[in-house]
Amino acid sequence: MYEKSPIRLIMKSDQTIIRKNHMELLNNTTDLIGLEDPNLKITFVLKHNTHIEIKAKLDYKPGLCPRCQGQMAKYDFQKASKIPLLDIQGMPTLLRLKKRRFRCRDCGKMAVSETPLVDKNCQISLPVRQKIAQRLIENTAMKDIARDLSVSTSTVIRKLKEFTFKPDFSSLPEVLSWDEFSFKKGRMSFVAQDYHTRQLITILDGRTQAIIRNYFLRYPRKVRASVKWITMDMFAPYSDLARKLFPNAQIVLDRFHIVQHFSRAMNRTRIQIMNEMDRKQLPYKAIKRYWKLIQQDSRKLNHKRFYRPTFRAHLTNQEIIEKLLSYSDELKEYYNLYQLLLFHFQEKRSDLFFDLINETLEAVNPIFQSVFKTFIKVKTKIINAFEQPYSNAKLEATNDLIKVIKRNAFGFRNFEHFKTRICIALNIKIERTNLILSRS
Repeated sequence: MYEKSPIRLIMKSDQTIIRKNHMELLNNTTDLIGLEDPNLKITFVLKHNTHIEIKAKLDYKPGLCPRCQGQMAKYDFQKASKIPLLDIQGMPTLLRLKKRRFRCRDCGKMAVSETPLVDKNCQISLPVRQKIAQRLIENTAMKDIARDLSVSTSTVIRKLKEFTFKPDFSSLPEVLSWDEFSFKKGRMSFVAQDYHTRQLITILDGRTQAIIRNYFLRYPRKVRASVKWITMDMFAPYSDLARKLFPNAQIVLDRFHIVQHFSRAMNRTRIQIMNEMDRKQLPYKAIKRYWKLIQQDSRKLNHKRFYRPTFRAHLTNQEIIEKLLSYSDELKEYYNLYQLLLFHFQEKRSDLFFDLINETLEAVNPIFQSVFKTFIKVKTKIINAFEQPYSNAKLEATNDLIKVIKRNAFGFRNFEHFKTRICIALNIKIERTNLILSRS
């Protein structure tokens, strides 16, 4: 039922919570509402405006005394326990259950009748606990789960803690993906994932070199030597650390972050040129209004003609670009450079890409110079990005799901709870239920 992953799932209890769908004949109403214990007798049911209340008694023939093995005898009933059940007719349902007490005839020991509906010394029914586990797999806030099932948030948290994920330090994939995500404001967390299977390797409370190093050093050197490629962004400490931890691994920079670097350089250059113009004149307003067209790949411009209020004319995107570039020769020069870099990158022409950088390095402004020097410094890693099919795209999709979990919960105070929710959502696969519709 669970897919094999580097993080193995262990449940402390309720190991059959998520199981294969099966068909079962329900013989009576008690089976339908989950009261399958034949010793449980319903006395009456009350339907209030806000909830449904079921009153029942638990009684059966007494057994032997657990202390002296003497014969137990019926004594009296306990005070009714309040046990929440799953909703009936869309309304919260409460079971008020009176349990029979037994007393040993020899030693006088008292005992209380037990039922599989609830564990001993517990007031939460098993179906509700199973439902909590199922809802935890979804991207639902724990407060919402508690409210929907009429239990406390602490009950949901206790159920969450029953999910434990044991790291497997005996193997690592050949292709690793590294990235980070925001846990709290100003606090980043590290995440590693198998590129091919998209299974989580680890989530760490911090992205410092010490935290990452201490975790991966728990893998034997032979295991770490099996890693061939690591995809990551341009965060410099990652590269230094990866070379030390994985001797045979080559680094592949994420292509999105490479494009992002010279795209930001183009945007900053546009702003610098624009700020030298008169803010009340058309060139300033037009360049500010249509900045996205300057950043867009010129081969993907829309050729449909629309009315443009800024120019008071019907123009295509290409015609707008021509007008914007006519306002500044400097802007035209950097736009052509940016589009040529983008073209060589998308066509995976690494030699022409770096030839263009080397030719224009001394002539461009400091904004582009800084980016070009960075590219030359990490040239080998960028060439790997040209030649290899690997990237951080799959891990970025995982980060989007992590953000959804965090946003739905309005943030997490406890990192371990956050980590467990992520592992549950990503490492547990639910079988699809195929519904069979009958025709009347």
